[in-house]
Amino acid sequence: MPVFDFRFSVDAPLQAVSDFHFEPGILKTLTPPLMIMQVHNFEPIAEGSVAEFTMWMGPIPVHWKALHSAVTKTSFTDTQVEGPMKHWAHTHTFHAQDDGTTLVHEHIEFEHYGGLRGLWSRLLFPKPALFALFTIRKMITRKQVKKRLAAAS
Repeated sequence: MPVFDFRFSVDAPLQAVSDFHFEPGILKTLTPPLMIMQVHNFEPIAEGSVAEFTMWMGPIPVHWKALHSAVTKTSFTDTQVEGPMKHWAHTHTFHAQDDGTTLVHEHIEFEHYGGLRGLWSRLLFPKPALFALFTIRKMITRKQVKKRLAAAS
């Protein structure tokens, strides 16, 4: 099964980075500027909570429903239960590198369907597109966590 791993550091304590990822509305916050995200249901991240949304890839709607599991204060997994992929399990993990720096690790195990259906998801989610998406999310995370820390002080 293909794997996509992406790691980056944030100049902020572990608690601040983890809290940011557990915020209500985080999905829209982390959405790249040119992508439209319609959130239909996003329960607070907890064991068994559900997120249901539609991503607009240009004029193409991509419906997605995910289930959260393995939720701790510093990690969680969202697994696609409805959507374009045959399998998609995305684990978010946050590790303190020191008191003021946190490592974010995004680990995705995914599988495309075969045939024409698989062609669709391969076009939407090739590894270079995932790299671009998570590079944008890295920049958003760094900026938003810094902004929240400044507002709190």
